[in-house]
Amino acid sequence: MGRAGAATRSALGPAVLCAVALLVVAVPQPARAVQVVHAAERPKAVRAEQVSAASAGPGRRVRTLTFATGSVLVHRSGGYVCAVTVPGKPGTERQMSVGVRARGGRAVVDSGSFAHRAGPVGVHAGNRCVWVTGEVAKSPVGSGWILC
Repeated sequence: MGRAGAATRSALGPAVLCAVALLVVAVPQPARAVQVVHAAERPKAVRAEQVSAASAGPGRRVRTLTFATGSVLVHRSGGYVCAVTVPGKPGTERQMSVGVRARGGRAVVDSGSFAHRAGPVGVHAGNRCVWVTGEVAKSPVGSGWILC
């Protein structure tokens, strides 16, 4: 396997962890009936209280960084760290971002105009410290080096 295959394999771990965490976040209650969702429909609003149910999912919630306009939820499983920014009042599209950086590595960032959440983004941190950032409507938060 060449260098490209190794890069794909190493990027697959955080993507799977964050995708499963997002599924747990998006469905905070047990499903009672099967519902068909069309691709054109947008996801329902997700509040920080609802996202806390994701701590029972893959990985556990290790930090919540709160700030004036929202919060950043940080999850960890094995050597992977994943983060999602959730606005305090979801539903209105606004500028949001979330980023995670393992010490010695590059930051993985998701930014843009979102109504419900930015992210999830994840990195393989192993036993290294991570720096998590988030922003909703020009109100930023940074963690400093955590999970060392």
